[in-house]
Amino acid sequence: MFPRDFAWGAATSAYQIEGGWQTDGKGPSIWDTFCHGKGRVFGNQNGDVACNSYELWEKDLECIQQLGLTHYRLSLSWARLLPDGTTQNVNQRGVQYYNRVIDDLLACNISPMVTLYHFDLPQAIQDLGGWKSPDIATLFDNYAKFCFQTFGDRVKLWITINEPQVCAKLGHEVGIHAPGLKEKGTAAYLVGHNMLRAHAMAWHSYSSTYRITQNGAVSLALNSDWLEPLEPGRSEDVTSAERDLIFTLGWFAWPVFVTGDYPELMRFSIETQSKMMGYSDDLRLPRFSIDDPPILGTADFFALNYYTSRKVKSGGCNDQMLSMKRDLDAEEVLDPSWPICGVSWLAVVPNGLRKLLKYIKDVFNNPTIYITENGFAQVGRLQIEDVERCKFYKSTILEVAKAIEEDEVNVRGYFAWSLMDNFEWADGFSVRFGLFHVDFSDPELRRTIYQSGREYAKIISKYKSV
Repeated sequence: MFPRDFAWGAATSAYQIEGGWQTDGKGPSIWDTFCHGKGRVFGNQNGDVACNSYELWEKDLECIQQLGLTHYRLSLSWARLLPDGTTQNVNQRGVQYYNRVIDDLLACNISPMVTLYHFDLPQAIQDLGGWKSPDIATLFDNYAKFCFQTFGDRVKLWITINEPQVCAKLGHEVGIHAPGLKEKGTAAYLVGHNMLRAHAMAWHSYSSTYRITQNGAVSLALNSDWLEPLEPGRSEDVTSAERDLIFTLGWFAWPVFVTGDYPELMRFSIETQSKMMGYSDDLRLPRFSIDDPPILGTADFFALNYYTSRKVKSGGCNDQMLSMKRDLDAEEVLDPSWPICGVSWLAVVPNGLRKLLKYIKDVFNNPTIYITENGFAQVGRLQIEDVERCKFYKSTILEVAKAIEEDEVNVRGYFAWSLMDNFEWADGFSVRFGLFHVDFSDPELRRTIYQSGREYAKIISKYKSV
């Protein structure tokens, strides 16, 4: 059912679990700055301590071993390694920490998948313009090369950037993520453009300098819901769902896997709205320069973060000003038959993952796929015996198996989000995705396995032994 070398993993990210926000020479990140302002995060909470994985790594490793994982996805804190964002100032204590994490994993026969950037830009880089500045591509490439040089002898799976669509939209259009900008209809497209440039530079650096000796694989992690027409027989809904998938997944996957440029439908939609609004700059969606490294082919596998699905119908945007929502000109709705887990946006639709995997196979040239995030949230009164989440993991992994067996999709790994309860961005600690419960009221931040963690461990054990 699953290949013998299938990657069974769980995922975390640096800001969400590490804490130690100014310990041992770490520099501030944009999430430190964002959280320390008032009214931006649930309960004015922050990741200053979080799960304190910077000091409690051994406890995390025990959790990883208890699950029987073959792989563990973590991210590096750019500001912990390079406090001012540049290789002129290397924090050796940060290097030592990640060396220990990687070495301990390998000693336990667990392969690390390492993300270079998971939302936490050094504040020093933000002060220079952040992801809106064209110079960031070179700064990121220098950081990536430093990481490949330092850790690449042991790390064989790399993610350059996690969820560029979320970084661009929530951080620069909607403003509910760091750095909290609300420059509608312009900044997000520029940020996404520079993220693609940065990713491509890093991929080419790996290929030209490190691949021959390190023999690893590099990609970027793209998030997408499964999006399908509300009324399949209504052409406007069919077109709107197609456009929504293009604006969500195609925005980044099309340049990397299909043409080396943005989807024509995306550019046409944006330029049409520009003209309607009398906006003179028709390059809100930038064009790649001949001086940029080629984008096409800069992924050795397809890394997918999937959580939920939506039905899509035409129209629904009342924005009178330029905005991404107006450019998209489609409305997403929930199917009332879908159960909701925890947060209002998270409808439980396991077969949406199968449909999305088949779509990726068909549209993006049948790539090798790793599901790098997928999970189920609890809010309110937490249940260690989390029966609904157990059902979720069983049904979701069954859908992945169907995608492999029946649809012949080349899925090579599955990473649950998340190893343990952590700081869930604007939701703070109010939303829990963990396979392990973390008691944030306990100074020792005790980890306790949920029933879903035991269930996931059983699933892994079953398929590893086949």
